[in-house]
Amino acid sequence: MGAYSYRALNETGKTVKGILEGDSERQVRTQLRTKKLKPLEVVSVTGKQQKTDDLGLGFRGWRRRRGSRLNTRDLSLITRQLASLVKSGLPLDEALHATAKQQQKQNVKQVILQVRTKVLEGFSLAQALGENPLAFNEMYRALVRAGESTGYLGPVLERLADYTQSSQQVQQRLKMAMIYPVVLLVISLSVIGALMAFVVPKLVGIFSQSQRELPLLTQTLIATSDFIVNYGIYCLIAIFGIIVGIRRLLQNEKRLRQWHVWQLRMPVIGNLVRQINSARFAATLSLLSSTGVPLLQALNIAGQVMSNKLLQESCEQVAAAVREGSSLHRAMENAGTFPPLLVQLVASGETNGTLPEQLDNAAKDQERELETMLGMAMGLLEPLTIVFMGLAVCLIVMAILQPIFEMNSLI
Repeated sequence: MGAYSYRALNETGKTVKGILEGDSERQVRTQLRTKKLKPLEVVSVTGKQQKTDDLGLGFRGWRRRRGSRLNTRDLSLITRQLASLVKSGLPLDEALHATAKQQQKQNVKQVILQVRTKVLEGFSLAQALGENPLAFNEMYRALVRAGESTGYLGPVLERLADYTQSSQQVQQRLKMAMIYPVVLLVISLSVIGALMAFVVPKLVGIFSQSQRELPLLTQTLIATSDFIVNYGIYCLIAIFGIIVGIRRLLQNEKRLRQWHVWQLRMPVIGNLVRQINSARFAATLSLLSSTGVPLLQALNIAGQVMSNKLLQESCEQVAAAVREGSSLHRAMENAGTFPPLLVQLVASGETNGTLPEQLDNAAKDQERELETMLGMAMGLLEPLTIVFMGLAVCLIVMAILQPIFEMNSLI
């Protein structure tokens, strides 16, 4: 039984789309007619993807070959539902079918039905998930593989759902902490730009007929206003072009690595990058090691969740040292890129046999420290933005009032 996407007309003549399971295209058309739908197009999901790949549609074709991406919330939800159904004793294919029926988003439903089709063909769940690496990363598949091999798939899925949900909550808290300062900064820059482009030219026009030399501050204001009016749009286009150019340059591995090296050397940003990557590393390694994944494999997977190339290389060095017989905490200490607290907790975990628990504690400590650092940074950004806007408006007002005061003194 496979998954088929369809387009059909309902009783009111409106076109509807969806996904159904069936043994053949003919059976799916029969199901649609039973639901009082007139089928317009019925295409196998796998066949549709293969057809798109044959057309060679570049990036879109590559994405279709690798599947659809799921956001963290959807992934957490379907993992939680699947864990509950598997723990209740429901066969895996039926659990996948029930999970797919509960989804409202068509792309999520399509991904689950693709997995179920592979399971019905005799593949393991981990192998079926491997057909869609964009939705299910290597860490996810490794945990599922460990759960299947040990016979504890339900509990492993439940822990994986907890991990995914906690990651989503951390990301949400960080985004919420940054929303207000960023919006305030954007509004401040927009207000100042609007004043310089539309208000200032009209106000300073009263000085154009005067034969007196204007104060330096007023001349600077007029020159700045004229520049924004005449070249502002070109500056925005140039900034956009620079951003696009930088992103293209960073597609080169050497340039990307050099940029990541500079990131770690920056006073504040470097510490933030280190904290974020260390928290990801510790949380992932804790989850993998607690579910029976071998340490070397867990280190390789945990290194891939780090976004900084230099830290990824450090993790590879740690894995190589452990492979040669070194202890984990000694290898991390020699790498020199991991926070001392994380290294100390790993040493404690190796000594008393509680490495997964200590790694989990380290991840939580790193997340708390990261939230504190971001809170302080965002807390400083708010008053600095207000002070910057106040000074800018004050300079504009002084530049307008100064020649007026001079004219009054002459009268």
